[in-house]
Amino acid sequence: MTALGGWTPEALAVPGEVRPVLSAPDPVLSRAGVAVDPTSAETVRLAADLVATMRVSPGCVGLAAPQVGVGAQVFAVDVTGHPKAVTVHGTFVLCNARVIEATRWKAGREGCMSVPDLTGDVKRASRLVVEGELPGTGETVRLVTDGFEARALQHEIDHCAGQLFLDRVAGAHAIHQRKVYLSGPDQPGQPS
Repeated sequence: MTALGGWTPEALAVPGEVRPVLSAPDPVLSRAGVAVDPTSAETVRLAADLVATMRVSPGCVGLAAPQVGVGAQVFAVDVTGHPKAVTVHGTFVLCNARVIEATRWKAGREGCMSVPDLTGDVKRASRLVVEGELPGTGETVRLVTDGFEARALQHEIDHCAGQLFLDRVAGAHAIHQRKVYLSGPDQPGQPS
């Protein structure tokens, strides 16, 4: 097992296609995704598509397979340039990710491309250790992160488990009408 190292989406060696993003209450968003073979051509194509879709979606810092209609445990994250991000691992995709350690819990506001009109206050670990497999090679990696990137990872892992941020809020008082809609590629994002 290694750290993320020098992995980049270019390692997938396939061009990604932009896919439509589903909105709640689409049933695929509430079903747990299945574990995948990270070396299969289907998983590699899905990983490339997630990166391509994330890159064209204003403010998007993460995207999970269920959000594009695939019930699989695969997601992409990239918090590069986000004003709240301290630790940044660049663009990466993980398959079959699991939380190994979660500490320093803090509440924070989250939004989601699949819940476009709402945001919510969600308590998440601000220090996180995650293990997952890289698409293409299947290599198991361990990622240690904190702050906003940790929040984004937990948000995407939840998507892979069939949960939305709305499932994590403390109650109706912690759900808010979205006040700002992202409209350009230079807008800071929320976990998707």
